[in-house]
Amino acid sequence: MTEDENTRLARLRPNLQRRALILEYIRTFFREQDFLEVETPIRVPTVAPEPYIIPFESGDWFLSTSPELHMKRMLAAGYEKLFQFSHCFRREERGRWHNPEFTMLEWYRADADYNQIIRDIELLITTLAKKLGFKKTIKYGGQTIDIRLPWPRTTVKDAFINAAGWDPIVECDARRFDIDFVEKVLPSFNPNRPTVLVDYPAPLAALARLKPGDAGVAERTEVFIGGLELANAYSELADAAEQEKRFREAIEQIRKERNQEMAMPQLFMESVAHLPACGGVALGIDRLVMLLCDAPSIDDVMAFTEDNA
Repeated sequence: MTEDENTRLARLRPNLQRRALILEYIRTFFREQDFLEVETPIRVPTVAPEPYIIPFESGDWFLSTSPELHMKRMLAAGYEKLFQFSHCFRREERGRWHNPEFTMLEWYRADADYNQIIRDIELLITTLAKKLGFKKTIKYGGQTIDIRLPWPRTTVKDAFINAAGWDPIVECDARRFDIDFVEKVLPSFNPNRPTVLVDYPAPLAALARLKPGDAGVAERTEVFIGGLELANAYSELADAAEQEKRFREAIEQIRKERNQEMAMPQLFMESVAHLPACGGVALGIDRLVMLLCDAPSIDDVMAFTEDNA
């Protein structure tokens, strides 16, 4: 029997109450470190051209896929520590872990790199767990996960060689990478510990800088707990010429694969030359709440999804 709407919303109350607490605790965490909470536009004239992220159109503009470009413009103007809860919108993303509209937490630090951001992520999540009454472990999906610090790190190179038998740094095939990651690499992670996956192949750098002394590797990291991809962090790229090159390549790929014309985000590009050395991260709030509520689906931590809005 299909669950009626009032019963569904009533069932979600404990998770939605915990979600509200988590947001409150996150704000406290960042304010205690002198971060400024900011708001950037949801409806924007351009988005970062990314082949695997399809934006919703809004007239001649778009609904934001991420607040990243605007927050980096603020860094370029001299702001040093920023955080934001942002509603983001991406087409063709619906499933157990996805809803086309979702909440992203992003934060950025000047004079930092991805190592500092990893430490931020570790401290944030362990602080939240402690405030919610967890101690050294949390339970998710039938697994007991030891969250004591520091969390294990592994390079993309080692993870793929061990689980999939090939080195994506030497020969990066993006499609093969995605398939093998889902089918072989992710299932190989220790289910009883978080995994911090570091040093992505340069072609998958997105907006991350390349590793000094090793142009084949990008300073990009992703954090996984209980099979959930929670966060994607970078040492941010501050090279305007390299950023323009990557965007032009992405625009061309989108034109060929989706038959869609994407514009260069010009105001962002004008600010890149003024970016300080910095690190930043996008962390999925809905998935974080799933983890801390032991909820199997994003539908269990959102009052309204695409299916019942």
